Amino acid sequence: MANTDLDLLQSAARQAGALSMQWFGQPAKVWDKGDNHPVTEADLAVDTLLHKFLREARPDYGWLSEETIDDQSRLRAKRVFVVDPIDGTRAFLQGKPHFCTSIAVVEDGRPIAGAVFNPAFDEMYSAAKGQGASLNNQPIRASSRAALDDCRMVAHQGLFRHKGWAKKWPQMECASRNSMAYRMVLVAGGDWDATLTLKPKSDWDLAAADLIANEAGAVVSDPMGQKFLYNLETTTNSGVICAGKPIHGLIRRRIKQSQKETNHHEPKK
Repeated sequence: MANTDLDLLQSAARQAGALSMQWFGQPAKVWDKGDNHPVTEADLAVDTLLHKFLREARPDYGWLSEETIDDQSRLRAKRVFVVDPIDGTRAFLQGKPHFCTSIAVVEDGRPIAGAVFNPAFDEMYSAAKGQGASLNNQPIRASSRAALDDCRMVAHQGLFRHKGWAKKWPQMECASRNSMAYRMVLVAGGDWDATLTLKPKSDWDLAAADLIANEAGAVVSDPMGQKFLYNLETTTNSGVICAGKPIHGLIRRRIKQSQKETNHHEPKK
């Protein structure tokens, strides 16, 4: 058995990644969960593997996963696993290597351990509360860039062209990634300066990456600047800003300046 929760999460994430790669680029059974959200046999197989492995190791921990019906028994547990077996299912289906397994342990509403693993690139992002963040066991640090002009924004360019903004956004290098967790850890690693979405996201999209980004020195909040609390009765959160502190403040200012928030066009997960 793993000595710490973080050891356990990393071991679980690697097993999940190995299993998901068996389907990557190969035909898989696909269902629509509604609202054009696909789920594949790979998502379900990875969810089953993670549930068995993690709950056997920590039977007293609660469970919240995108692919498991939520009976809310988790609300009575001191610690809870918050899991997305394959975050970025759409990219996974399209053979794009921008998907990951995201696993967190949440206590008192906040993540205390988290692992986000992209098996296609063999990238293991991880963090434990108060211990910093790492990529493949090497420390990572978020960007300290202080200007939006020419920054690297991992978000769909159409978001910034929408007419709902009060002020035109400057020129930025934008790139789209389907997985929210992966977008956030790319910011944590300093490869990208920021990510933004105004679409609702769920606990399993955010919890592990939230901790990793925070431990790397980034600021993670909803569009109004509030920190996220996880393992509540509702598991849906408003949009996300994840960026180094200076740019986070600049994005917040632009959102406040805008008269209305509209449903911006971004690729679905």
